[in-house]
Amino acid sequence: MLHTAVVAVRDRARLQEIVGTLLRFGLADVVHSLGLSRWSTWRSTEAEAEAAHTALSRAERVRLAIEALGPSFVKLGQILATRSDLLPREWTRTLETLHTQATPQPWSVMQPHIEAQLGRPVHEAFARFDPEPIAAASIAQVYRAQLRRPDGSLREVAVKVQRPDIRAGLEADARLLRHVAALVEERFPQLERYRPSDVARQVGDALREELDFSIEGRSNELVAQAFAGDPDIAIPGVVWALSTPELLVQDWLDGIPANRAAGDTRFDGRLLAQRGAHAFLHMVLRDGLFHADPHPGNLFALPGNRVGFIDFGLVGHLSPHRRDQFLVLLRALVEGDADSLVMVLLEWTGDSRVSIGLMESAVERYIARRGSGPLRLGDSISEFMDLARESQIAMPPDMALLFKALVTADRVLLQLDPDFDVIRTAAPLVREQMRARYTPRRLLREQRAASRQMYEMAADVPKTLRLLMYRLKQGRLGVDMEVRHLHRLSTALERAATRLSLAVVAGAFILGIGPTLLASQVHLFGIPVFPVLGGLGAVISLAVLGLTMRRQRALD
Repeated sequence: MLHTAVVAVRDRARLQEIVGTLLRFGLADVVHSLGLSRWSTWRSTEAEAEAAHTALSRAERVRLAIEALGPSFVKLGQILATRSDLLPREWTRTLETLHTQATPQPWSVMQPHIEAQLGRPVHEAFARFDPEPIAAASIAQVYRAQLRRPDGSLREVAVKVQRPDIRAGLEADARLLRHVAALVEERFPQLERYRPSDVARQVGDALREELDFSIEGRSNELVAQAFAGDPDIAIPGVVWALSTPELLVQDWLDGIPANRAAGDTRFDGRLLAQRGAHAFLHMVLRDGLFHADPHPGNLFALPGNRVGFIDFGLVGHLSPHRRDQFLVLLRALVEGDADSLVMVLLEWTGDSRVSIGLMESAVERYIARRGSGPLRLGDSISEFMDLARESQIAMPPDMALLFKALVTADRVLLQLDPDFDVIRTAAPLVREQMRARYTPRRLLREQRAASRQMYEMAADVPKTLRLLMYRLKQGRLGVDMEVRHLHRLSTALERAATRLSLAVVAGAFILGIGPTLLASQVHLFGIPVFPVLGGLGAVISLAVLGLTMRRQRALD
């Protein structure tokens, strides 16, 4: 499966580069386990690579390899950094430090690409355009520019431009990741709970969205509309007339990163923390569309203690049902309600192999560790993800992304105000959403929906029973069952069939030549050889049969 995909000319060179990078950072065991050694063209020895990185942890070596492999693998690392329900904290904290800083492409390369997207020269579209980028990552570069309004005034904007010719490489990486994930699931069944194929699919989806700036622009616009009436929150507007899937023009927010505002006398850190938390929780609980990467570089402090959010390349979406689950989870965390936590975890896992007893004991330990002191949301969420890992529960990707965003936001808010209590700020909004959840109108609507579903199920029962009886009479009823340890059963059956075949062959052989051998006159020390050997064989066979039956009775 993997072989047919990777030997294609377009992917072969990239695969060799990936294998060489893994070897260079002392990860030869990964290469050998996946059966990719034949793709190595790296000249140094594995021992030299291992020795060069002995001072680094395995997580650090993986991080360095990911950064060297470029944006596709950085996206993979960023997704894994959100999955503390699957990986230990050492790994997620190391992967959190992944960055996509890159050497900027020169203006001579970027200018033709920008003008191709605009459909005209840069100087015609902008009143001023600074050719020196203010930021450069693996996928895009950001420039500062000015637009001239109809009244002659200038509008400060940020121009995000995708690097030319990057799409083909990212698509090749996505293909390779999908096939490697399938290979991992095939060769290492013990890693099934990590859901490699799901993670690879998530990386591919994230890359496709990141390569289409119009998706980021629409997310940005939706959040801006949600806060249009809030003077304390600033979301940059999108200049759609100049934007394309590879170029995004937005308003410039003139502020400083939130973490630098704590020691700045121009700002009130406590007020900024309150407003930032209120805005983020509104995104989650009210709108279901939230900024999924609220690190200090994306959260700004603006004059007048206003809070600004930029870079909506990574957003999370929560369905109404997920928001209800999150409300239940928040209440359970605050109140130390073990039963509600167990029910939330059970609803999130679709794996029937999860032990409920193990889950309940893990929840009880979590509640006991938490104690009765003040609740820090970031710490509580991190411990809850540890709980999921202990219970061998893989969180839904949307909830894992939300929890990661909450932990990140909580760190930033605590930098603004070390005594900040997110739970206290969230309490009024949670109560508001809980009241909205249990309004008479909504309860009536849900009751009507439930009644309609019950009626439809009841109406289908006679037809289903009639069809079942018909198929039973016709002998056409099929049963689809999942049998645990089926491979063991298959192995046992194969062994039994082999033994039976040997027994049949041996029996036929004995019956065929037995009379001839018994009639032979071969003697040894006056004793007929073949009759004696036949008798000994019969006794041994009976003994083996008796021991086998005894062992089987013991097992039964």
